Amino acid sequence: MSHGYHPEWSEGAVKPPIFASSTFSFPSAAAGKRYFEVAYGLADARPGEVTGLIYSRINNPDVQILEDRLCLWDGAADAAVFESGMAAITTTLLAYVRPGDVVLHTEPLYGGTDHFLEQVLPGFQVRSIPIPHGATVDEMVALAPPGQVAAIFIETPANPTNVLTDIAACAAAADRLGSTGRRPIVAVDNTYLGPLFQHPLRSGADVVIYSATKYIGGHSDLIAGAVLGSAAVVEPVRTLRSFLGSVAGPFTCWLLLRSLETLQLRMERQAANARVVADALRGHPSVTEVLWLGHLQPGDDGEELFRRQCNGPGAMISFRVRGGEEEAFRVLDALDLVKLAVSLGGTESLAEHPATMTHCGVDPDVRERLGVTSDLIRLSVGVEDPDDLVNDLTQALDTLAT
Repeated sequence: MSHGYHPEWSEGAVKPPIFASSTFSFPSAAAGKRYFEVAYGLADARPGEVTGLIYSRINNPDVQILEDRLCLWDGAADAAVFESGMAAITTTLLAYVRPGDVVLHTEPLYGGTDHFLEQVLPGFQVRSIPIPHGATVDEMVALAPPGQVAAIFIETPANPTNVLTDIAACAAAADRLGSTGRRPIVAVDNTYLGPLFQHPLRSGADVVIYSATKYIGGHSDLIAGAVLGSAAVVEPVRTLRSFLGSVAGPFTCWLLLRSLETLQLRMERQAANARVVADALRGHPSVTEVLWLGHLQPGDDGEELFRRQCNGPGAMISFRVRGGEEEAFRVLDALDLVKLAVSLGGTESLAEHPATMTHCGVDPDVRERLGVTSDLIRLSVGVEDPDDLVNDLTQALDTLAT
């Protein structure tokens, strides 16, 4: 809760203040020169060297305290925080891809990520190739020639279907693809379960990416992103961030520092609530399927991987209703306590219709193939009384029987 900050740094303040300054004075011209050399990648920091502050687009005390503290959760050596999750994703990929490269990726992906891979990167002559669910290491390696793959991008569990991907297998594929030259980075969007219930770096990932808007922020009052990994992997991302100007601001970082103190409490309560809600949904006659990791049983697709890779099922539930878009909309419009809104991970419960909202830009045939169908509702379970949530969802689902 206090890592990376000492009260004596700021007049004894127990909590870090908001450092709203845009620029910082140097103790000498030579020190200023040195700070810029390190910040711009013109020189490496010496062992034990702590470089000073320059300008809040490059570094800021709140940014640095937050980055140090985030590293604890994933066992990372370094971190870089951004003004949004999409800024974290796009900056990471742009730091590593070059014209002619290929990005292998899992399916489904969050709609914004899918759009960047399918619509934006081709303009830079970068192709994306989907990885079939359950693909073996040999099958992944066969998707593209060695040397062309710059990154393997994984979203696990997948949004909104909760499909799991084997991170260790993807890391093994990256090793094989890099055996004759450049090794692709393995980047994992860990927003759904992290940083409490899944730690991708332990499974072989090079980079962990978050929409910190979600569980890390946890109060639906900020937009932010984060990238974590080794110092060598994060450094190109941080350097590009400085020139794109997408670093998180001091007030955003201050809010995230506040949120980290209750992260475990919130996520554990949300997961406990999700179990009550998922069980109730599975027993309702208007629900045809419930997609929640906590319901996996021995022999189910992904159950062994869940036990090996995850520490808990989280609080994201998707479920299918009898009918299609019209019936799903009727349920969503009847909700009272649960709010009809996108995003996830906040203290309040939120429900949305992925096919027409968060994933509307995904090719319709791809959506259908991956199970993002018109009857699917995504639910982010909050910290409310679980009986109140069950009552609200039940009365909304009961409208399909009238």
